[in-house]
Amino acid sequence: MSLINQHVVLNADNLFVGYKTHASKTIIASNINFELKQGELVGLVGVNGIGKSTLLRTLTGVQNALSGTIFLNGKHLQAFTNIEVAKVMSVVLTERIVTKNLSVFEIIALGRHPYTNWLGNLHKIDHAMINTAMSQTNIENLKHKKCFELSDGQLQKVMIARALAQDTDLIILDEPTTHLDMYHKVSALKLLQNLVKDTGKTILFSSHEIDLAIQLCDKMIVMTEHEVISGSPRALIEKGTFENLFPDDMIVFDNKTKNFRVKK
Repeated sequence: MSLINQHVVLNADNLFVGYKTHASKTIIASNINFELKQGELVGLVGVNGIGKSTLLRTLTGVQNALSGTIFLNGKHLQAFTNIEVAKVMSVVLTERIVTKNLSVFEIIALGRHPYTNWLGNLHKIDHAMINTAMSQTNIENLKHKKCFELSDGQLQKVMIARALAQDTDLIILDEPTTHLDMYHKVSALKLLQNLVKDTGKTILFSSHEIDLAIQLCDKMIVMTEHEVISGSPRALIEKGTFENLFPDDMIVFDNKTKNFRVKK
């Protein structure tokens, strides 16, 4: 996609995220500034417990920011109604599907909820969007299967298809490669990369697969103990961002191979 035509889909302006009670406030990350442009695949990475899920919950409006501003297509996130947000941003979380007795078609059809009436009746355009989403994720053959019959990799594709059927500018996924083996981790992230290229949508995902994110992402957001940094993988490597991501007693980052290796 031409950079000239890219517009900013989401941006965080001096964002502070964490938890607030009547008695206290816990800051998880502060001074967060980044922007996600149309047609970018963006990986959010950091060590366990650094606050990736907290940041995603804040960006999606599930919890409030401690301070700062989130803009969605240039509009303050808090100015959107729930239905308006659902037409711009779709979210795929790590929680397992509660009702696995639903068919693949029925799960994907849930993505059309922001556009249907209160009865959830599907119209011609809804069926077209559902079928397109299945085609884009190559799961047409699973259409009538129950979700309990699917492998973890197949189920993840179904959830991505549901987000595609929702037809939003931005798709946010929380650790989409959890429970997958290495082959299917690569397959899932390659799918996201191809979807960005084919649809022009912006996709933000959190992951522990830092090596894969470096290879596949247009941009990365790196959460460390002291700051949150964003940029292209190449720029972050040149800045030395990954060299200090983990304690260096066991793992080191190799700038030449662009991946982590066990320290001898």
